[in-house]
Amino acid sequence: MGNPFCGPHADLRRCAIVLRSLLLLLVTSVVSFATAESAPGLATTNAVTGPARLEGEVRKYEVVDRRTPPPAHPVLFTGSSSLRLWTNLVADFPGHAVLNRGFGGSQMRDLLHFFDRLVGRYQPSVVVVYEGDNDLASGQSVEEVYAQYLQFLQRVRNELPGTPVVILAVKPSPSRLKWMAGQRDLNARLEALAGSGPGLVFVDTFHPLLDAAGVPRPECFRADHLHLTPAGYAAWKPVVEAGLIASLQRPAGRP
Repeated sequence: MGNPFCGPHADLRRCAIVLRSLLLLLVTSVVSFATAESAPGLATTNAVTGPARLEGEVRKYEVVDRRTPPPAHPVLFTGSSSLRLWTNLVADFPGHAVLNRGFGGSQMRDLLHFFDRLVGRYQPSVVVVYEGDNDLASGQSVEEVYAQYLQFLQRVRNELPGTPVVILAVKPSPSRLKWMAGQRDLNARLEALAGSGPGLVFVDTFHPLLDAAGVPRPECFRADHLHLTPAGYAAWKPVVEAGLIASLQRPAGRP
C-alpha cells in the first residue's frame, strides 16, 4: 500500500511539507533523548542528592588504593575541595607520610556518611579535617555544623581511639563574604573545643588569607574567588605544619 501523503498522485509541495515535518519530529526526539541521557537534570535529580552524589569520588580512591596501597598509618587529610585541590600536599610536608582524601563539594554530613571508607579504613596516625565551608554556604546553621563536628570527633574517639585530630578553620573567600560572620562563629567554637582536652588541635587557616583590612587577599584565590591558588596554600603551609607538630606532641591517650 502506497503512502497516502506522498504517493505518485500527491501534490509535490504537500509531500515536501509532510517530509520536513517528519524529519523535524525525528530530530527533536533524538535531541531530547540525548539531553536526558547526558545531563543529570530533571529526571535524575533525586538519584544524585545527598552523600550519593559523591559516591564516584570515593570509589575512585578505592581503585587507587587497590593499585597503589597507601602508606600505613598516614597523616590523613580529608574534607572538601580546599584539601582535594592541594595537589602538592606530599611535597609540602615531606616529613610526614601524608595521604590526601579530600572530596570536592563535601560537607561534614558527607564525611560522616563515608567515615568508614575515607577515614577508618586507613587507621591514620593523625586526622586533618576541613569541613564547614560548603555546609554554611548551603544554608546550614553554625549550630548544625558544630553538632556534626562533635559527631565526627566522637566517631574518631570510638573507632580510632587515641588518634589526634587537627581541625582546619573554615577559610574566608571573596565569593562567600556574606557567610564570614558564620565562619568566624564556627571557627571560634571549634577553637574553644580544641582547647578543652588532649588530642585535638585547631589550626587558624582563616586569618592568613586576609589582608591588613580584614579582606580576603585576591592573590590567594583562583578565578572562581573560592578555591586557593599556590599562594593561598603557601599561606596555609606553615600553620598546618605547626598544627601537625602540635598534634604529635599532644596526642590523645591511647588505650
